Amino acid sequence: MDAGTGVVGLIGHPVGHSKSPEMMNRAFRARGLPFVYLAFDVSPQELETAVRGMQALGFRGWNVTIPHKVAILEYLDEVEETAREIGAVNTVVSRDGRLIGYNTDSEGYLRSLVDETGLELAGQRVLILGAGGAARAVAHALAVAGVESITIANRTREKAERLAASLGRKVDARALSLAEVARVAGETTLLVQTTSVGMYPETEAIPIDPSLLHEGMTVSDLIYRPRKTLLLREAEARGARVHGGLGMLLHQAALAFEKWMGRAAPVDVMRDALEEAMK
Repeated sequence: MDAGTGVVGLIGHPVGHSKSPEMMNRAFRARGLPFVYLAFDVSPQELETAVRGMQALGFRGWNVTIPHKVAILEYLDEVEETAREIGAVNTVVSRDGRLIGYNTDSEGYLRSLVDETGLELAGQRVLILGAGGAARAVAHALAVAGVESITIANRTREKAERLAASLGRKVDARALSLAEVARVAGETTLLVQTTSVGMYPETEAIPIDPSLLHEGMTVSDLIYRPRKTLLLREAEARGARVHGGLGMLLHQAALAFEKWMGRAAPVDVMRDALEEAMK
């Protein structure tokens, strides 16, 4: 590192669990690029200050994670169409003095889900737990991919209703409170868990009653630490197909790399770095 080293990074709260620095820095080395990727713990109250500071310091861009994916919208100069439809940003590019927001979570999630499970998305009856930024990305991606229906279940039903309404005419969408998921669990073929419940260090937490899981489901958990959450372990024990969050992390990061650097990401190198970091 020297005065010519470029900087990209991650902002979220917390970020101590993130494996993105290991993955992205390995990618820069593999491509021979003079950049470093750093993670910054930014509280919601300091979000605007952090954004202005990173812009002033000449960051090429940064990733955005919980809880800033929606709040950051008001500090950007431009938001790409997919991110605008989703209503959440996970990648910012600084270009010609302007901050441009993208969402690589949606495409990253679909790549991971289909690559790892072989699931045929057409006709799937989806239940999404949570209604935050990650849920927005997943719901949009699945709606565009042609699933049959999407039910959004959230602790605050009003937030779930807003997300369901935002899907417009793309798909049959409805909202429930988390307490009501038993009503639709039996007919659900794809369950997607987008909340932080079960994430390290609270690894024995589970977002729904495990008795609602069944062998007719594919259960997808966006959490990647631990690699296999209690939800996935309970689903597997009941004969369900399971899908963890590491692949989404990989593919959304590769897409972000390409937006920052204007060249293809070394996906295999990034995958190896993630696997090593998770040991």
